[in-house]
Amino acid sequence: MSATTEQAKPIEASRAKLLKAETTDTHSRLDKSIMAGRPFESRERYAMFLTVQHQFHRDIDALYSNPDLDRILPDLAGRRRFGDVEQDLGDLAVAAPAPATAPAFHGEADIPTALGWLYVAEGSNLGAAFLIKEAAKLGLSEEFGARHLAGAPEGRGLHWKTFTAALDAIELDQDEEARMVEGARAAFRRVQGLVSEVFA
Repeated sequence: MSATTEQAKPIEASRAKLLKAETTDTHSRLDKSIMAGRPFESRERYAMFLTVQHQFHRDIDALYSNPDLDRILPDLAGRRRFGDVEQDLGDLAVAAPAPATAPAFHGEADIPTALGWLYVAEGSNLGAAFLIKEAAKLGLSEEFGARHLAGAPEGRGLHWKTFTAALDAIELDQDEEARMVEGARAAFRRVQGLVSEVFA
């Protein structure tokens, strides 16, 4: 990433707002696809939703132990949810799905691209406030079956704000900014593909 302010692209709006604007259509299509799959109609259908979550969080799990990302994002390891998804599957006695593809990230990560993927992961946790209420109708909770949908101890809003504040503070040049946006789009496309596959 750029280390000089001369090369860094000034932020006219927050990066979270930029990313939201650049991914609105993809995000909206994904939300509609998930709800069309009726994931909260029964525990069986919820388990299908969990397999989607398992694959996505498996894809990005290596990012949460990346030292370069850890230096620029607050409580990165504490934001990891792959272990919670695995426990949720175990609660419902559902076997973890076999990996369909290689993880999206392993070893060295392209930091701007990774930031885009993490934006999608963190944003999904912010939106999970609605989902956990739906899961509760199936007898699921933060302690059983819906651990990965739980909010942070300090609250979802503050948890999100600390992430977006750190995102805004990172210096990125125009090429890196573009890679970050493409990373977010790629993350949404990945989940869309998983939803289409699992709920087909």
